[in-house]
Amino acid sequence: MAPLRSLAALSLLAGASAFAPAPNAFTASRASTTEVGMWNPTNSGDLWNGAMAQWNEEFPQLAKWGWGPSVQAEKWNGRHAMFGWFFLCVTAYAKGHGLIPNPEMTLDLKEWGTLATISGKNTITNERAVILFANVHFFFMGLMATIVPSPIWDPLLLDPNHPRYEELKNQEPYGYMPSLSPGINESTEMLHGRLAMVGLVALLGTSAIEGKPILDIVNDWVGGAYY
Repeated sequence: MAPLRSLAALSLLAGASAFAPAPNAFTASRASTTEVGMWNPTNSGDLWNGAMAQWNEEFPQLAKWGWGPSVQAEKWNGRHAMFGWFFLCVTAYAKGHGLIPNPEMTLDLKEWGTLATISGKNTITNERAVILFANVHFFFMGLMATIVPSPIWDPLLLDPNHPRYEELKNQEPYGYMPSLSPGINESTEMLHGRLAMVGLVALLGTSAIEGKPILDIVNDWVGGAYY
């Protein structure tokens, strides 16, 4: 029954996005709020374009460096979500094949210091400590890569001196559903990133509904392949 409940929760959470209001209808409903100073996406054509235009107009100095709603921010959010799924699967595999030493053993406060506690007197296990270290390490690696990128990948924060600055800053939003183009391209990457983000929301929702650890939910979804 557990896999069936997980599938039902996943379908419910993922399917909710299919019933979002159409961009033009939502834009039209917002247009009438101009008189009272509320957000108005002007004639941008959709909600995302309107948000970007509003942000660029009100905060030009922040927009210059790529802060706020932008294609770059959405792209990197998707990349981190995809990496999150990769790390979840690797962690589940490690747990199922005994690659984490003494996973259920709690950390010794004298040896680990305050890392041995999450809050108050709750002690974390070796398994959680390994996952924590790996996540923090890769998070900061990714953060540094986005802020101070090499020439071979896109930056998260835009540098006006970057040779592709105008191209990156003026990228057109991909809309609610990016097109799936054959091969390796930004449109396909954006679509995969969005699916990964929706999947993470569904995973957290299923974990909350069923009261089970996230790794156990992932293992259920793959038919118990990990452990």
